[in-house]
Amino acid sequence: MAAAALLGMAGKACAENRIGEAVLVQKDVLRIAGASTSPISVGDGVVRDETVRTGRDSAARLVMIDSTNLSLGANASLTLDRTVFNDETSYRDIAIRLGTGAFRFVTGHSEKTAYKINTPLATIGVRGTILDIRSQRGETMVVLQEGASRVCTLTFQCIELTQPGDTAIITSTGNGRSTIRKTGNPSWSFAATCTSTSGLCTVTDLASNAPPQDFTGILCGR
Repeated sequence: MAAAALLGMAGKACAENRIGEAVLVQKDVLRIAGASTSPISVGDGVVRDETVRTGRDSAARLVMIDSTNLSLGANASLTLDRTVFNDETSYRDIAIRLGTGAFRFVTGHSEKTAYKINTPLATIGVRGTILDIRSQRGETMVVLQEGASRVCTLTFQCIELTQPGDTAIITSTGNGRSTIRKTGNPSWSFAATCTSTSGLCTVTDLASNAPPQDFTGILCGR
């Protein structure tokens, strides 16, 4: 009885911390939480403050509680920095920190002002958006596929992306400074990564992917 109660309390805590799950995993995909590193499998939960990292020739797609879809190409990493729930299927506030790599971001059911995406060089706001983002050392590229977005440098120089293909390119100039420019003819998009991995850029609701909860196997998303 005591063990069952403990498991129930642990399950409740895990459900509160679990903010999404991996619905596609190709090859080497890891979660990093503090000093702990472990592989991620399809159906595993993801939780706040974890870093998800893909290896060489690897890819992953995460679906958040509000059905935001996050696709990662090879050698990419992101951290789920902050989440404040509005209700069971939406966020009041969700912050995602991208490391290096290529990503596709598709907003879910939350209010568009809830989303905040950060790279080492940029902050990105969204409005009903599909974005392709490439974060490299010294450069961030943001390509609008659908909706609208406001992209700013860390010193608050901003560009509005309003038409499909609109692209913001932020380039580091050293000493914490950077430049930002806009083009309508991007040299890159996430499309090639989509075609190389079946299902990577499919957009799905979390409910359509969620497996039965098994707290002995996915306790707290680990």
